[in-house]
Amino acid sequence: MQTIHWKINEQQSNKFVYQQAAELLRNGECVAFPTETVYGLGADATNQAAIQKIYEAKGRPSDNPLIVHIASRDQMDAFVASYPQKAIKLMEKFWPGPLTVILPLKKDSLASNVSAGLSTVGVRMPDHPVSLALIKEAGIPVAAPSANRSGKPSPTSASHVIEDLDDKVAGIIDGGATGVGLESTVIDCSTEIPVILRPGGITKEQIEQVIGSVELANNDTKETEKPKAPGMKYTHYAPKAPVYLVEGSKAFWQKEINKVEAAHKKLGILATKELLDGLTTNAVTQTTGSIESMEEIANQLYKGLRAFDHAEVDIIFAEVYPETELGAAVMNRLEKAAGNRRISE
Repeated sequence: MQTIHWKINEQQSNKFVYQQAAELLRNGECVAFPTETVYGLGADATNQAAIQKIYEAKGRPSDNPLIVHIASRDQMDAFVASYPQKAIKLMEKFWPGPLTVILPLKKDSLASNVSAGLSTVGVRMPDHPVSLALIKEAGIPVAAPSANRSGKPSPTSASHVIEDLDDKVAGIIDGGATGVGLESTVIDCSTEIPVILRPGGITKEQIEQVIGSVELANNDTKETEKPKAPGMKYTHYAPKAPVYLVEGSKAFWQKEINKVEAAHKKLGILATKELLDGLTTNAVTQTTGSIESMEEIANQLYKGLRAFDHAEVDIIFAEVYPETELGAAVMNRLEKAAGNRRISE
Protein backbone atom coordinates (compact mmCIF):
# COMPACT_ATOMS: atom_id res chain seq x y z
CA MET A 1 0.00 0.00 0.00
CA GLN A 2 1.29 3.46 -0.92
CA THR A 3 0.76 5.81 2.02
CA ILE A 4 -0.30 9.38 1.23
CA HIS A 5 1.65 11.98 3.22
CA TRP A 6 0.16 15.39 3.99
CA LYS A 7 1.82 18.24 5.88
CA ILE A 8 -0.28 20.85 7.66
CA ASN A 9 0.67 24.43 6.77
CA GLU A 10 -0.51 26.84 9.46
CA GLN A 11 -0.48 29.69 6.93
CA GLN A 12 -3.08 27.94 4.75
CA SER A 13 -6.58 26.53 5.25
CA ASN A 14 -5.51 22.87 4.67
CA LYS A 15 -9.13 22.14 3.67
CA PHE A 16 -8.03 19.85 0.84
CA VAL A 17 -5.98 17.75 3.28
CA TYR A 18 -8.97 17.27 5.58
CA GLN A 19 -11.30 16.49 2.68
CA GLN A 20 -8.95 13.83 1.26
CA ALA A 21 -8.20 12.25 4.63
CA ALA A 22 -11.86 12.30 5.71
CA GLU A 23 -12.88 10.59 2.47
CA LEU A 24 -10.38 7.82 3.15
CA LEU A 25 -11.83 7.35 6.65
CA ARG A 26 -15.39 7.19 5.33
CA ASN A 27 -14.23 4.63 2.74
CA GLY A 28 -12.94 2.28 5.42
CA GLU A 29 -9.25 3.19 5.38
CA CYS A 30 -6.85 4.08 8.24
CA VAL A 31 -5.36 7.57 8.60
CA ALA A 32 -2.76 8.68 11.18
CA PHE A 33 -3.12 12.16 12.65
CA PRO A 34 -1.76 14.23 15.54
CA THR A 35 -3.53 14.81 18.83
CA GLU A 36 -2.30 16.78 21.83
CA THR A 37 -1.15 13.51 23.46
CA VAL A 38 0.44 11.29 20.77
CA TYR A 39 -0.28 10.54 17.11
CA GLY A 40 -3.36 8.35 16.62
CA LEU A 41 -4.23 5.82 13.91
CA GLY A 42 -7.86 6.44 13.05
CA ALA A 43 -10.61 4.44 11.36
CA ASP A 44 -14.42 4.60 11.20
CA ALA A 45 -15.63 3.31 14.58
CA THR A 46 -18.80 1.91 12.98
CA ASN A 47 -16.98 -0.14 10.32
CA GLN A 48 -15.83 -3.59 11.43
CA ALA A 49 -13.49 -4.12 8.47
CA ALA A 50 -11.89 -0.68 8.87
CA ILE A 51 -11.21 -1.32 12.56
CA GLN A 52 -9.65 -4.67 11.70
CA LYS A 53 -7.16 -2.78 9.53
CA ILE A 54 -5.99 -0.88 12.65
CA TYR A 55 -5.28 -4.14 14.48
CA GLU A 56 -3.44 -5.55 11.46
CA ALA A 57 -1.33 -2.44 10.79
CA LYS A 58 -0.29 -2.21 14.44
CA GLY A 59 0.01 -5.93 15.15
CA ARG A 60 -2.30 -5.22 18.11
CA PRO A 61 -3.93 -7.99 20.21
CA SER A 62 -7.63 -8.23 19.37
CA ASP A 63 -8.75 -8.09 23.02
CA ASN A 64 -7.18 -4.64 23.51
CA PRO A 65 -10.05 -2.09 23.15
CA LEU A 66 -9.81 1.17 21.20
CA ILE A 67 -10.69 4.72 22.22
CA VAL A 68 -13.31 6.54 20.13
CA HIS A 69 -12.49 10.17 19.25
CA ILE A 70 -15.21 12.75 18.64
CA ALA A 71 -15.29 16.40 17.58
CA SER A 72 -18.51 17.33 19.41
CA ARG A 73 -20.44 15.97 22.39
CA ASP A 74 -23.59 15.25 20.37
CA GLN A 75 -21.69 12.62 18.35
CA MET A 76 -21.75 10.37 21.43
CA ASP A 77 -25.53 10.10 21.54
CA ALA A 78 -25.47 7.55 18.71
CA PHE A 79 -23.40 5.04 20.69
CA VAL A 80 -23.37 5.95 24.43
CA ALA A 81 -26.22 4.34 26.40
CA SER A 82 -26.19 6.67 29.43
CA TYR A 83 -24.22 9.51 30.99
CA PRO A 84 -23.39 9.22 34.71
CA GLN A 85 -23.38 12.61 36.44
CA LYS A 86 -19.68 12.40 37.35
CA ALA A 87 -18.80 11.68 33.72
CA ILE A 88 -20.72 14.78 32.62
CA LYS A 89 -18.79 16.92 35.13
CA LEU A 90 -15.46 15.57 33.89
CA MET A 91 -16.37 16.14 30.23
CA GLU A 92 -17.46 19.70 30.98
CA LYS A 93 -14.21 20.43 32.81
CA PHE A 94 -11.58 18.61 30.75
CA TRP A 95 -12.90 18.34 27.17
CA PRO A 96 -11.43 18.93 24.74
CA GLY A 97 -8.35 17.46 26.41
CA PRO A 98 -6.32 14.38 27.35
CA LEU A 99 -9.08 12.55 29.26
CA THR A 100 -10.82 9.38 28.06
CA VAL A 101 -14.10 8.58 29.79
CA ILE A 102 -15.40 4.99 29.79
CA LEU A 103 -19.17 4.90 29.42
CA PRO A 104 -21.94 2.31 28.88
CA LEU A 105 -22.17 1.35 25.21
CA LYS A 106 -25.39 1.13 23.17
CA LYS A 107 -25.76 -2.39 21.82
CA ASP A 108 -24.76 -2.78 18.14
CA SER A 109 -24.00 0.95 17.76
CA LEU A 110 -20.28 0.58 16.98
CA ALA A 111 -18.18 -2.11 15.36
CA SER A 112 -17.82 -4.85 17.99
CA ASN A 113 -14.01 -4.93 17.60
CA VAL A 114 -13.77 -1.31 18.83
CA SER A 115 -14.75 -2.32 22.36
CA ALA A 116 -13.24 -5.84 22.08
CA GLY A 117 -16.68 -7.23 22.97
CA LEU A 118 -17.07 -5.19 26.18
CA SER A 119 -20.33 -3.43 27.14
CA THR A 120 -18.46 -0.15 27.63
CA VAL A 121 -16.54 2.22 25.37
CA GLY A 122 -13.79 4.78 25.97
CA VAL A 123 -14.49 8.20 24.45
CA ARG A 124 -12.49 11.40 24.25
CA MET A 125 -12.49 14.75 22.48
CA PRO A 126 -8.90 15.63 21.55
CA ASP A 127 -7.57 19.14 22.09
CA HIS A 128 -5.78 19.53 18.76
CA PRO A 129 -6.94 21.58 15.76
CA VAL A 130 -5.91 18.92 13.22
CA SER A 131 -7.70 16.00 14.86
CA LEU A 132 -10.83 18.06 15.55
CA ALA A 133 -10.95 19.36 11.97
CA LEU A 134 -10.45 15.85 10.53
CA ILE A 135 -13.13 14.20 12.70
CA LYS A 136 -15.57 17.03 11.98
CA GLU A 137 -14.95 16.76 8.22
CA ALA A 138 -15.36 12.96 8.30
CA GLY A 139 -18.65 13.24 10.20
CA ILE A 140 -18.10 9.89 11.95
CA PRO A 141 -16.75 8.75 15.33
CA VAL A 142 -13.10 7.79 14.83
CA ALA A 143 -11.52 4.93 16.78
CA ALA A 144 -7.83 5.67 17.21
CA PRO A 145 -5.10 3.96 19.24
CA SER A 146 -1.54 5.31 19.07
CA ALA A 147 -0.09 5.23 15.54
CA ASN A 148 2.81 2.85 16.20
CA ARG A 149 3.56 -0.85 15.98
CA SER A 150 2.05 -2.47 19.05
CA GLY A 151 4.38 -2.56 22.05
CA LYS A 152 6.77 0.12 20.77
CA PRO A 153 7.11 3.63 22.24
CA SER A 154 4.20 5.80 21.12
CA PRO A 155 4.76 8.33 18.31
CA THR A 156 5.06 12.02 19.16
CA SER A 157 5.99 13.15 15.64
CA ALA A 158 4.98 12.19 12.11
CA SER A 159 8.48 10.78 11.52
CA HIS A 160 7.83 8.20 14.26
CA VAL A 161 4.59 7.17 12.51
CA ILE A 162 6.34 6.90 9.14
CA GLU A 163 9.05 4.74 10.75
CA ASP A 164 6.46 2.26 12.05
CA LEU A 165 3.51 2.37 9.65
CA ASP A 166 4.55 3.73 6.25
CA ASP A 167 3.03 1.53 3.49
CA LYS A 168 0.76 -0.11 6.10
CA VAL A 169 -1.89 2.67 6.29
CA ALA A 170 -3.66 4.85 3.72
CA GLY A 171 -2.50 8.25 4.97
CA ILE A 172 -0.39 10.15 7.51
CA ILE A 173 -1.05 13.79 8.41
CA ASP A 174 2.03 15.62 9.67
CA GLY A 175 0.80 18.24 12.12
CA GLY A 176 4.10 18.75 13.94
CA ALA A 177 5.17 17.53 17.38
CA THR A 178 2.52 16.65 19.94
CA GLY A 179 2.10 18.55 23.21
CA VAL A 180 1.60 16.35 26.29
CA GLY A 181 3.64 13.48 24.86
CA LEU A 182 1.80 10.77 26.86
CA GLU A 183 -1.53 9.12 26.14
CA SER A 184 -4.74 10.35 27.74
CA THR A 185 -5.85 9.51 31.26
CA VAL A 186 -8.53 6.80 31.12
CA ILE A 187 -11.24 6.88 33.79
CA ASP A 188 -14.04 4.33 34.07
CA CYS A 189 -17.27 6.14 34.88
CA SER A 190 -19.48 3.08 34.34
CA THR A 191 -18.91 2.06 37.98
CA GLU A 192 -20.31 3.68 41.13
CA ILE A 193 -16.90 4.97 42.19
CA PRO A 194 -14.93 6.05 39.10
CA VAL A 195 -11.64 4.19 38.55
CA ILE A 196 -8.54 5.54 36.79
CA LEU A 197 -7.47 2.67 34.52
CA ARG A 198 -4.52 4.51 32.97
CA PRO A 199 -2.86 7.68 34.33
CA GLY A 200 -2.11 10.38 31.78
CA GLY A 201 -2.18 14.10 31.06
CA ILE A 202 -5.04 14.81 33.50
CA THR A 203 -3.91 13.85 36.99
CA LYS A 204 -5.79 12.05 39.76
CA GLU A 205 -5.51 15.21 41.83
CA GLN A 206 -7.15 17.32 39.11
CA ILE A 207 -9.98 14.79 38.70
CA GLU A 208 -10.67 14.61 42.43
CA GLN A 209 -11.04 18.38 42.59
CA VAL A 210 -14.02 18.00 40.23
CA ILE A 211 -15.80 14.80 41.32
CA GLY A 212 -14.28 13.79 44.67
CA SER A 213 -12.52 10.52 45.45
CA VAL A 214 -11.63 8.10 42.66
CA GLU A 215 -9.83 4.78 42.73
CA LEU A 216 -6.67 3.68 40.92
CA ALA A 217 -6.82 0.37 39.07
CA ASN A 218 -4.35 -2.42 39.60
CA ASN A 219 -2.72 -2.58 36.16
CA ASP A 220 -1.80 -6.26 36.45
CA THR A 221 -4.60 -7.56 34.20
CA LYS A 222 -4.46 -11.38 34.16
CA GLU A 223 -3.86 -13.30 30.93
CA THR A 224 -7.44 -14.61 30.95
CA GLU A 225 -9.01 -11.18 31.54
CA LYS A 226 -10.03 -8.64 28.92
CA PRO A 227 -8.41 -5.25 29.57
CA LYS A 228 -11.01 -2.49 29.95
CA ALA A 229 -8.66 0.17 28.58
CA PRO A 230 -5.52 0.32 26.42
CA GLY A 231 -2.19 -0.09 28.23
CA MET A 232 -3.45 -2.37 31.02
CA LYS A 233 -2.45 -5.90 30.01
CA TYR A 234 0.45 -6.01 27.59
CA THR A 235 4.05 -4.77 27.54
CA HIS A 236 3.97 -1.33 25.96
CA TYR A 237 6.18 1.61 25.04
CA ALA A 238 9.28 -0.61 24.81
CA PRO A 239 12.36 -0.11 22.61
CA LYS A 240 14.27 -3.14 21.30
CA ALA A 241 16.85 -3.24 24.13
CA PRO A 242 15.75 -4.22 27.65
CA VAL A 243 14.96 -1.26 29.90
CA TYR A 244 15.93 -1.24 33.58
CA LEU A 245 14.60 1.33 36.02
CA VAL A 246 17.51 2.46 38.19
CA GLU A 247 16.75 3.89 41.62
CA GLY A 248 19.52 5.26 43.77
CA SER A 249 22.17 7.91 44.34
CA LYS A 250 24.49 9.24 41.65
CA ALA A 251 27.28 7.09 43.13
CA PHE A 252 25.06 4.01 42.80
CA TRP A 253 24.29 4.93 39.19
CA GLN A 254 28.01 5.26 38.47
CA LYS A 255 28.70 1.83 39.97
CA GLU A 256 25.98 0.19 37.85
CA ILE A 257 27.19 2.02 34.71
CA ASN A 258 30.74 0.80 35.35
CA LYS A 259 29.50 -2.82 35.60
CA VAL A 260 27.77 -2.65 32.21
CA GLU A 261 30.71 -0.95 30.51
CA ALA A 262 33.17 -3.44 32.01
CA ALA A 263 31.12 -6.18 30.35
CA HIS A 264 31.59 -4.35 27.01
CA LYS A 265 27.88 -3.77 26.52
CA LYS A 266 26.60 -0.67 24.76
CA LEU A 267 24.56 1.28 27.31
CA GLY A 268 21.77 3.81 26.80
CA ILE A 269 20.76 6.19 29.61
CA LEU A 270 17.43 8.02 29.75
CA ALA A 271 17.60 10.61 32.52
CA THR A 272 17.29 14.24 33.53
CA LYS A 273 20.04 16.79 32.97
CA GLU A 274 20.61 16.89 36.73
CA LEU A 275 21.36 13.16 36.95
CA LEU A 276 23.45 13.01 33.78
CA ASP A 277 25.59 15.92 34.96
CA GLY A 278 28.73 14.51 36.57
CA LEU A 279 28.33 10.86 35.47
CA THR A 280 31.39 9.42 33.74
CA THR A 281 30.27 7.19 30.90
CA ASN A 282 30.57 6.31 27.22
CA ALA A 283 26.85 5.55 27.14
CA VAL A 284 24.40 6.90 24.57
CA THR A 285 22.48 9.45 26.62
CA GLN A 286 19.01 10.90 26.08
CA THR A 287 17.87 13.65 28.38
CA THR A 288 14.27 14.01 29.45
CA GLY A 289 14.92 17.62 30.48
CA SER A 290 14.95 19.01 33.99
CA ILE A 291 13.71 17.30 37.16
CA GLU A 292 12.01 20.64 37.87
CA SER A 293 9.54 20.10 35.00
CA MET A 294 7.55 16.86 34.90
CA GLU A 295 5.73 18.28 31.84
CA GLU A 296 9.04 18.39 29.96
CA ILE A 297 9.94 14.87 31.12
CA ALA A 298 6.58 13.51 29.90
CA ASN A 299 6.98 15.31 26.58
CA GLN A 300 10.47 13.88 25.94
CA LEU A 301 9.93 10.34 27.24
CA TYR A 302 8.91 8.48 24.04
CA LYS A 303 11.28 10.46 21.84
CA GLY A 304 14.13 9.38 24.12
CA LEU A 305 13.11 5.71 24.21
CA ARG A 306 12.77 5.59 20.42
CA ALA A 307 16.22 7.11 19.91
CA PHE A 308 17.91 4.07 21.47
CA ASP A 309 16.70 1.81 18.65
CA HIS A 310 18.66 3.90 16.16
CA ALA A 311 21.72 3.83 18.44
CA GLU A 312 21.50 0.01 18.67
CA VAL A 313 22.24 -0.14 22.39
CA ASP A 314 22.33 -3.45 24.32
CA ILE A 315 20.73 -2.24 27.53
CA ILE A 316 18.93 0.89 28.74
CA PHE A 317 18.97 2.48 32.20
CA ALA A 318 16.07 4.83 32.96
CA GLU A 319 15.66 7.24 35.84
CA VAL A 320 12.83 6.78 38.36
CA TYR A 321 10.51 9.71 39.19
CA PRO A 322 8.17 10.59 42.08
CA GLU A 323 4.73 9.07 41.43
CA THR A 324 2.75 12.20 42.19
CA GLU A 325 0.57 14.12 39.71
CA LEU A 326 2.02 13.78 36.17
CA GLY A 327 4.85 11.62 37.55
CA ALA A 328 2.33 8.80 38.02
CA ALA A 329 1.72 8.71 34.25
CA VAL A 330 5.46 8.88 33.46
CA MET A 331 6.20 5.98 35.82
CA ASN A 332 3.26 3.96 34.47
CA ARG A 333 4.81 4.13 30.99
CA LEU A 334 8.35 3.43 32.20
CA GLU A 335 7.27 0.42 34.26
CA LYS A 336 5.45 -1.00 31.21
CA ALA A 337 8.50 -0.34 29.02
CA ALA A 338 10.77 -2.05 31.55
CA GLY A 339 8.44 -4.98 32.21
CA ASN A 340 8.99 -4.05 35.88
CA ARG A 341 12.77 -4.68 35.68
CA ARG A 342 14.34 -2.53 38.39
CA ILE A 343 17.79 -2.03 39.95
CA SER A 344 17.63 -0.42 43.39
CA GLU A 345 20.30 0.77 45.78
